[in-house]
Amino acid sequence: MLLPCRSDIAVVLCKSKMLKALALTSLALATILPTTVSAATRCGTASHYGRGDGYGWETMANGQPMDPGANITAHRSLPFGTRLRVTNQSNGKSVVVKVTDRGPFHGGRILDLSHGSFSQIASPSSGVAEVCYTRLS
Repeated sequence: MLLPCRSDIAVVLCKSKMLKALALTSLALATILPTTVSAATRCGTASHYGRGDGYGWETMANGQPMDPGANITAHRSLPFGTRLRVTNQSNGKSVVVKVTDRGPFHGGRILDLSHGSFSQIASPSSGVAEVCYTRLS
């Protein structure tokens, strides 16, 4: 037996039993599935740090030393340990990094990649790159 429609979306779709079942299934899935890819993807400017700027091997916000060659990044709010796939919009190159630090605190930048991570997707001499990141975990 199907449950009665309980939301505005379901009411519109409840014209037939099949649509009613589809509406209920969609509502149930929406409550148990993680955020969509579009919600987990952000685009903007990324910079790099850790080589020649005094931050290399200094203690990061997570309490560990900053290894400039490691695949790590600074993000303002994502939990430490979150893995991100960062893709350079201009050349399609990507790298998987782990959030280990807080930042960036300059302008509208969305990530501050370690020197090693940044160099895998762009030339460090450019200073910044337009990237999109997707949360993997």
